[in-house]
Amino acid sequence: MKGQILEALRERTHYVSGEALSHQLGTSRVSIWKHIRGLKEDGYVIEASAKGYRLVSSPDLLLPYEFPGLEQRIHYFPEIGSTMDAARELAKKGAGEGTIVIAEVQTRGRGRLSREWLSPEGGIYFTLVLRPRISPAYAPRINLMAGIAVAVTIKELYGLKAELKWPNDVLIEGKKVCGILAEMDAETDVLNFVNVGIGINVNTSLPRFEKTATSLKDALGREISRKKFLSALAVEIERWLPLLMKADLLEEWRRLSATLNRDVRIMSLGEEVTGQAMDIDATGALLVKDKAGSLRTVLVGDCIHLRE
Repeated sequence: MKGQILEALRERTHYVSGEALSHQLGTSRVSIWKHIRGLKEDGYVIEASAKGYRLVSSPDLLLPYEFPGLEQRIHYFPEIGSTMDAARELAKKGAGEGTIVIAEVQTRGRGRLSREWLSPEGGIYFTLVLRPRISPAYAPRINLMAGIAVAVTIKELYGLKAELKWPNDVLIEGKKVCGILAEMDAETDVLNFVNVGIGINVNTSLPRFEKTATSLKDALGREISRKKFLSALAVEIERWLPLLMKADLLEEWRRLSATLNRDVRIMSLGEEVTGQAMDIDATGALLVKDKAGSLRTVLVGDCIHLRE
């Protein structure tokens, strides 16, 4: 109902009476009043007068009713330990594909190998529940898909060149702006679900001494609408998800890659592999030509771009 009220108010620049809203939305004037009071508590500035109600401004919060068509799938938290943990519990209880857990702030956000992912106000932090019908061996493609969706969204909205660093980072001018973490629940040959956590530095201000990370705010020199970005990203994910097992996905990742054709060092399962990143295979593994000229297949690991 809050979403419907906002939509009705945004359709008009003048005041809308409570009676007109109740008639349009099929509810009582008392219900309208209660929901508008709730919207004000959420941070919306709504003027009320004898003429009715008028929306003055909206907070840049990622509230479910800001995303028409998705609101029933969104679980929103002003603050949470980790969206990954919450999504895992929901997935285990049978939450459907497309369930989204969003938080304004995470107190225990994490990246690969349980490393801390700082999640202050101003970023976008969410986990998406997916149930693709693919072999667990191809689950790494989901990281590739998510990275492509983020990079394409950045380019299309703001004209920034976003590149992909294998296996799960999005870069702007060589600095990390987004991290992606996929955790799966699988049996030998059956993938039950994959939860994809995406953390994006949007309007966050990073310390001056931070040399390896950036934010969209820093790259653009201004703050942007997180609601607009997340809405566009959701569309991109919907566009690329059906291509998960298609060659087009791998080709797009190659096109956006900052890793291929450069020297890398990868720490993988206690082993260090150094050489030139040549390609990715059908599963999303990185193919590296080592110093001896042998082609090594690296399934997972921390990838360091060496200086060119």
